[in-house]
Amino acid sequence: MKIHRFFGKFVIVDNGIKIEDKEIVHQIKNVLHLKIGERIILCDENKNEWTVEILHMEKTIKTKIVSSEKNKNESKRNIHLYVSILKKENFELAVQKAVEVGVDTITPLITDRTVKLNIKRERILKIIKEAAEQSERGIIPELKDVARYIDIIKEKGMSTAFFCDRSGDLISHDSVRKIKGETIDIFIGPEGGWSESELKSAKENKFVIVSLGKFTLRGETAAIIASYIFSNS
Repeated sequence: MKIHRFFGKFVIVDNGIKIEDKEIVHQIKNVLHLKIGERIILCDENKNEWTVEILHMEKTIKTKIVSSEKNKNESKRNIHLYVSILKKENFELAVQKAVEVGVDTITPLITDRTVKLNIKRERILKIIKEAAEQSERGIIPELKDVARYIDIIKEKGMSTAFFCDRSGDLISHDSVRKIKGETIDIFIGPEGGWSESELKSAKENKFVIVSLGKFTLRGETAAIIASYIFSNS
């Protein structure tokens, strides 16, 4: 039986935890219709988790701690996904699945061929939080501000960066395992693909050009596949 998980700032009192966040209280009482005696897992974004039993529910929820542990699902590496803002719901799908498979940081990217130039930040943050809860993450991945590729590539001190484009060599789990470094940056282009100048600048800045396969992938598909390969190798 699935135990529902919630990220938040919780008050620990004696051997119990008090839930005061109105949104979480509403979710537990009115959406999931959980009852007194049922168990849930509370997480603090620092990989700490408490399995608790619901004791009392009104405007706040009182629980008693059954057990506590550190989340062991997180990778030792930090995976930073730079993904071009995609049209319609495609960007939201890319973000949701990237979180579910293990990325730690997401930067919405504006490239030469990006059509949509903004995001609904609060909605994306909610999608990230819910995806982290659903997939049993130990953290809530960070959403960076929208940035332009031309500015990002000028930054000094970039970590190992992988530029996803069909012109590169095929990436695999085995090749990713050999990568040294604690942080990996992944760049995913827009629906129209990278421009020639962007590909050239990636090579000039010593980004590793990698292919995700022989087929032409949609932006959201490429983001999900790349996120999975780099997060689970």
